[in-house]
Amino acid sequence: MKLTEKKVVMNENEIGQTLKRLSHEIIEKPGIENLVLVGIQTRGVYLAKRLCCELKKITKKTVPLGVLDITLYRDDVNSIAHQPIVKETKIPFDITDRNVVLVDDVLFTGRTVRAAIDEIIDFGRPKTIKLLVLIDRGGRELPIQPDFVGKKFPTSKDELICVNLKEVDKIDNVVLKEKR
Repeated sequence: MKLTEKKVVMNENEIGQTLKRLSHEIIEKPGIENLVLVGIQTRGVYLAKRLCCELKKITKKTVPLGVLDITLYRDDVNSIAHQPIVKETKIPFDITDRNVVLVDDVLFTGRTVRAAIDEIIDFGRPKTIKLLVLIDRGGRELPIQPDFVGKKFPTSKDELICVNLKEVDKIDNVVLKEKR
């Protein structure tokens, strides 16, 4: 299967502006008090780090940051690889009675988020769990909706959204690709 680039959905400047807007939305509700951000590996972690920096610039307060790898919580873990690669999960704080904002790059079927919620609950009982995504591409298979959305960009099953971040990909942009 070959992927062909169709168009750039967001450029570097648009990603930066979107993260600033999302930071302000977080400050409005649930607010900075009792807040923790948890990024879903891989690109959700980098987005969460950037959001933490934005929140600190605006509020002068440091928001705790956690990292979540949902590989072993996936409902398709046996079909993705014989030996799935498990990355770091690090929640260095108690999440009980905290307002958790889960951060991911793209929301599609909802299965990654379902796995992330299952894993978060293994760490404690948060007061709330909110979902922040850079791109919502529609196509849900589970009843999961984001609380904070950078951009809604509906796609077909033959299309793919690729979020590129400097920390991983040496460039910041979001690209729509088509399977051929």
